[in-house]
Amino acid sequence: MRLELLGLSKRYPGCVANDAVSLKVEPGEIHAILGENGAGKSTLMKMIYGVVKPDDGQMMWNNKEVEIKGPAHARQLGMGMVFQHFSLFETLTVTENIALYLEPSEVSSMAALRQHIEAVAQEYGLAINPDRKVGSLSVGEQQRVEIIRCLIQDIKLLILDEPTAVLTPAEADHLIQVLKQLASKGCSILFISHKLHEVNALCDRATVLRAGKVTGSCVPRETSPADMARLMLGDELTLTETFTGGKTADLLLQLKQIEVAPNDLFAIHLRDINLNLHRGEIVGLAGVAGNGQDELVDLLNGEIAANAGQMTLSGQSITPLSVQQRRRLGMAVVPADRIGRGAVGTMNLTENNLLTASITHGTKGGLINWQAVSQRTKQIIQRYKVKTTGEHEQADSLSGGNLQKFILGREIEQAPQVLICFHPTWGVDVGAANLIHQQLIALRDQGAAILVLSEDLDELYLLADRLGALCAGQLSPVIAKDEVSLEQLGQWMAGQFDSKETSHAH
Repeated sequence: MRLELLGLSKRYPGCVANDAVSLKVEPGEIHAILGENGAGKSTLMKMIYGVVKPDDGQMMWNNKEVEIKGPAHARQLGMGMVFQHFSLFETLTVTENIALYLEPSEVSSMAALRQHIEAVAQEYGLAINPDRKVGSLSVGEQQRVEIIRCLIQDIKLLILDEPTAVLTPAEADHLIQVLKQLASKGCSILFISHKLHEVNALCDRATVLRAGKVTGSCVPRETSPADMARLMLGDELTLTETFTGGKTADLLLQLKQIEVAPNDLFAIHLRDINLNLHRGEIVGLAGVAGNGQDELVDLLNGEIAANAGQMTLSGQSITPLSVQQRRRLGMAVVPADRIGRGAVGTMNLTENNLLTASITHGTKGGLINWQAVSQRTKQIIQRYKVKTTGEHEQADSLSGGNLQKFILGREIEQAPQVLICFHPTWGVDVGAANLIHQQLIALRDQGAAILVLSEDLDELYLLADRLGALCAGQLSPVIAKDEVSLEQLGQWMAGQFDSKETSHAH
């Protein structure tokens, strides 16, 4: 066996993250770890990689018992891990980033390392320029850097946490080819993903975690994605496969010839953005991260100002208005960054609810009615099935997916006119994603206009009435979803659209 876990447990105050987990991985095997948010998948990977220490249990590596002292020790043994959130320095080059990851003894000279990077990149078809600064790379390219830096060493086990969450369909297909090639050379792969069709296509075996315990396993090639979802979430799960389209009414939000010049080195220049949002519709925008989505959301939210163009809400100009003023007119935003933008990690859920909800309820004449705010918080926790010890729990002690449900609930419960959702189901399990989708459709049917920016194309096709894409700060045409093939959308994401047709498409 390449890796064997025997009864691994990890406890935190108020929660058992892993409860006596046992698991075997053979050489060259691609092994999926499945489970809903908060099931303990990431904690388990961090124990294997030495980021956190187990409280009980033992770990066997190539049939010898081992105690991993930390990530550097794990790397010496031949393990590599690509985390969900990358750990790269934006202002350094690809070569410099990889040099920092290696032991000094492994870097004879930067020139030799650069050649080594090119050789590895060539061997696996991971095109990358070693001299480019990481800040100028797309997310897919940054992920290649993370993978190459694992492959530079003699790798025996590669751990990937949600590796395709941020890739275009073509990049995801390419990554799957790279992983198959790696496995054929005897490298074992541990693969965490919520995209069950990928697990189905790629993995030899899957282990299912529920509430920190192993509750089952399956052979993905012989198991449908629906059956895998049931293993993760129980038999009571019914997923909504399709939604009926929205009933579009009058124009609510309009962006006319908007331009936003970049304010720092890594910002994207938004040019000639024309977009209409009507009551009762969901507009979906696809795009690889870093193509102007952040700037567009900040612009709509009132955090950055446009250099040119006009924005109106219900016919009233909102171009000069502040974040608070826009919220009073019925604008709500779910940002991409849960901790730091969507919530304050060190505040409890009741206080986090008040952060944006104070505009619609819970305050009168400048005084806070804590009872009302606390009541609303309990409602959100219950309605959106947020796993937590209660409304007094600190935001940063929730799992990512549970905090996401809470933030979305907080915004939807304010019954906004316009809701901007950036990655509504980022890193959220199938059951929770389904709940979020139902709530968004319900809000749409109450007459709200919703803009969803997502890299999950299945999600966009499921929810949106009209679809478009952002590439390098420019917006493709935005047209009825039935008229946009997946191939067409992929081309738009790569910037293949004529900006002439963009300007007079709605």
